[in-house]
Amino acid sequence: MANEHITTHQEEIVRLKRVEGQLRGIQKMIEEKRYCIDILTQLASVVGAIKRVESGILERHLKGCVQTSFCKGSREDREKKIEEVIDVFKKFGQ
Repeated sequence: MANEHITTHQEEIVRLKRVEGQLRGIQKMIEEKRYCIDILTQLASVVGAIKRVESGILERHLKGCVQTSFCKGSREDREKKIEEVIDVFKKFGQ
């Protein structure tokens, strides 16, 4: 059942590459001894971007993997998916 629905995360790859560029920019800002508030502003932007990636992956998981489990899976599979989602919420504070 686990491999029946394969989710791709191509949109997240694009976002993560953008974050990667932002991080390089922040490293350069630090090397250039730029103003602290400017660096913090850029860091907040990176954190926000990573949160959007996290949310996108969670949303696709719920709409894809979990939905498939509820439509086609066994009771045990559905219960496992519910526990998995609860653990994700606990771990990531969604």
